Amino acid sequence: MIAQVHSQRRGKLAHAGKSMNNMSVNPTMIHEPLGLYSHAMKVESSCEWLTIAGQLGVDSTGHVVDGFREQTEQALRNILACLEASSMSKEDLVKLTIYSTMPGCIGDVQAARRKVLGDSILPPSTLLIVAGLASPEFLVEIEAWAARKCDGR
Repeated sequence: MIAQVHSQRRGKLAHAGKSMNNMSVNPTMIHEPLGLYSHAMKVESSCEWLTIAGQLGVDSTGHVVDGFREQTEQALRNILACLEASSMSKEDLVKLTIYSTMPGCIGDVQAARRKVLGDSILPPSTLLIVAGLASPEFLVEIEAWAARKCDGR
């Protein structure tokens, strides 16, 4: 039964998004992902990579938005802007690392991800609880990696 669930999920994820060069991998030998992520992402060697520095809940005017979920949404929107500026899209995301100063924040992180990225974008993700970020007003910071074929989609 577990192998069947993983197989169905893997099939769905492997075909999600616009580009087929990035494939989610959820091995049947380990547990199903516990949240909105995949265990691994396979990327072809002919891909162009983009690394995105940790994004904060700061809008385009330099204003730090209020609230943990709002900062998370803004950081994700900033990642989408970096992708767009690089001729990439959310389907090209292959890794997220989320640094949070708020223990017990997983529900807000998941809600923000669903709102900004949707339910079908599931790159491997790591959530770390940290004592603080560069300034006390920053509650969350999100780094991202993306990859797409150099010869187009």
